[in-house]
Amino acid sequence: MKTHTLVRIVAPLVWIVWLLPGAAPAQTLTIEQARAAIAPFYQALNAGNDAVALMNQATSPEWMSCGGNDVCRSRDQVGASIAGLQKTVPDLKWEIKEVLVSGDRAIVRGEATGTPAAPFMGVPPGGKSFRIMSIDVHTIKDGKLVRAYHVEDWMGAVRQLSLSIQ
Repeated sequence: MKTHTLVRIVAPLVWIVWLLPGAAPAQTLTIEQARAAIAPFYQALNAGNDAVALMNQATSPEWMSCGGNDVCRSRDQVGASIAGLQKTVPDLKWEIKEVLVSGDRAIVRGEATGTPAAPFMGVPPGGKSFRIMSIDVHTIKDGKLVRAYHVEDWMGAVRQLSLSIQ
């Protein structure tokens, strides 16, 4: 079969597959769209805010947060965890440092700071603060977060807090 004939047969098939529901390429977000979608999520992480209400604003009902290969939690579970973290670290602040966009995903380099007022990951409160980096990959659809993969340097926080214990 000649290349010319093969192209005439394959090209329409590619278009048909592309037009099928769910087969189209993911929406390409702008940085502004990504920032607008993720902003309420990071506000939810900051102490003094209603974590559950902001989580519900930012995420779809089916949203899942994955902190490991097979460890994913629902938004209700995550909202409750954030509320608990805010009680332990009453000045918790999570700041967006950088946002990169690839298709329907926003990759966020963040920074969390705080001073635990209660035992934190086995470290008694001592008035010392931590500062850690996080990397989050958010999938966004129709302006809502539908899935997140994240890594935080919690052991770095423990090291920072433990070094100050005499």
